Amino acid sequence: MEPRVSLEQWRAFLAVIDAGGYAKAAEQLSKSQSAVSYAISQLETALGVAVFELQGRRAVPTAAGDMLSRRARHLLLEAERLESAACQLHNQVEPLISVAGDVIVPPSQVLACLSHFAERFPETRVELYESVMGGTEDALVQHKVDLAIAARVPPGFSGEYLMSVTFRGVTSPEHPLQKLGRPVSFEDLRHYRQSIVRDSGIHRRYTEGWQEAEQRLTVSHIHTSLEAIRLGLSYAWLPEAYLHEDLEQGRLKLLPMETPSERVHALYLIFADRELAGPAARHLAEVLQARLPLM
Repeated sequence: MEPRVSLEQWRAFLAVIDAGGYAKAAEQLSKSQSAVSYAISQLETALGVAVFELQGRRAVPTAAGDMLSRRARHLLLEAERLESAACQLHNQVEPLISVAGDVIVPPSQVLACLSHFAERFPETRVELYESVMGGTEDALVQHKVDLAIAARVPPGFSGEYLMSVTFRGVTSPEHPLQKLGRPVSFEDLRHYRQSIVRDSGIHRRYTEGWQEAEQRLTVSHIHTSLEAIRLGLSYAWLPEAYLHEDLEQGRLKLLPMETPSERVHALYLIFADRELAGPAARHLAEVLQARLPLM
C-alpha cells in the first residue's frame, strides 16, 4: 500500500503543533496559511481522523493527533537521516562532524585528539559541544552530534568503554575542613559549602557527588568550581586531570577523609548512528579510543 500522506503534510502537521497555530506554522515553513490549512485538511481526509481541535485561537492536537505526532517525528527524522546517508555516500567524506564531550574530560585533551584527527581529515569541520551529564545524552537523543563521550549510555544507543575518570575531594589549604585536626567524615561535609557543576541537560536530572551540604554553589563549568575552591568558598569532588597542577603547587589540598573517598566513573564513546558514520567520524572515534586513555 502506498502512503496516503506525504512527508510535506506530516511536516506541516508537526509545524502547527510546535507553533501552536496555523499562522505561525506557515511563517516557519515559508508557506501561506491557506497552504498549511489545506495540507492538514488533506492529511485528515486521508487518515479519516481529526488531528486538531481549536481551543480559543490555538490549534491543539486531539488524542489521535498527539499519538500520530510522536510517530511523525520519528518518520521525518528517519527521512532526514536517509538523505544524510545518501549525501555522505555521494561526498564520501563528511564535511562536518559534531562531537559532544562531557567536561569531566579536560577540553585540552579532546582538542589534542582533534588536532591529530585534522592531520588526516583537514577539510572536515568539527563542532565540539562541551556538556555536563544529561546534556551529553540530550545531544545524542536529539541527533545534534555524531559522536559523544558520556558517563551514561542513553536507551537505544550502544557505547564502547573508553576510559575511567577518578574524582577526588579537594579544598583550599586554609579551608576549615583542613583544620579539624582529625580525618573528615561525611557528616562534617554537610556543614560546609559544596560546589556542584550544573547538569547542562534540558531537564537537569543529575546532581553527581552531591553531599546534601547545607550550602551549595552551583556553577556551569569545572573551571569555575576550581576557582571557587582556590578562593576557599567551597569544597568539591573534581576529576583528577584538572587537579594535578594545583595540588603540586599547593593551591589545593586533598580532603583528609576518614574513609576512602575516591570516585571512579566509566566513560563511553557513543555513535549517534554507527551505520551512517562516515570515514571521518570513524577515524575520529579511533583517535579518541587510542589517545584519550593515555593522557
